[in-house]
Amino acid sequence: MRNGSRIVVVSGHAPLVRGLEQSLPEATRGRATVAGANDGSDVAAVVREAVPDLILVDLRPPAGLPAVTAARAAAPHTRILVLAGEDAPATVDVLRAGASGVLPRGEELIPPLLAALEGWAVVPVQLLAGLVDQNGRQVVHPATAQLDESDRRLLRLIANGSSTSEIAGLLHVSDRTVKRLTAALLRKLHVSSRTEAAAVAGIAGLV
Repeated sequence: MRNGSRIVVVSGHAPLVRGLEQSLPEATRGRATVAGANDGSDVAAVVREAVPDLILVDLRPPAGLPAVTAARAAAPHTRILVLAGEDAPATVDVLRAGASGVLPRGEELIPPLLAALEGWAVVPVQLLAGLVDQNGRQVVHPATAQLDESDRRLLRLIANGSSTSEIAGLLHVSDRTVKRLTAALLRKLHVSSRTEAAAVAGIAGLV
């Protein structure tokens, strides 16, 4: 995590925002700070001013799913996490709205937020399982719809844990080419790490 990292918290519940405003700088010795947006109506203005590295949206009203959409429109290249309880919208709807990770309400927030700032995926396994419908079929992740067969092969190799050198050997290309192809794939998937790409592959049923 770089110095000066910033998280925007979108929530109508002041104690949540105040708690993170205090605890996150303490946990990171001032390397990360928090800016609060009261609800979905002011998220665009706060995001433009703060230029955050990460956005956390509380799915409880008054923020909710529309705030995810507003945050994605205001910061198309910034990772968005949502804080969700049992009464939250379906996980697949949250992902389609632009979120890249889900945090269960009631659990410790600082460790997953710090992990997200480091580029790790933070979709809990139990929520990934919830993306399987009643017939056992995987829900199609919207980010994979644009992938061609070569993209899908690379994504499967990444999801299966293959290293850059191993992928280069299988594809008969250089390590440098694999890194270039991987970077392009991450951009297509709107994720920032191989770990997140692997999570998308799991959601989409590609592995």
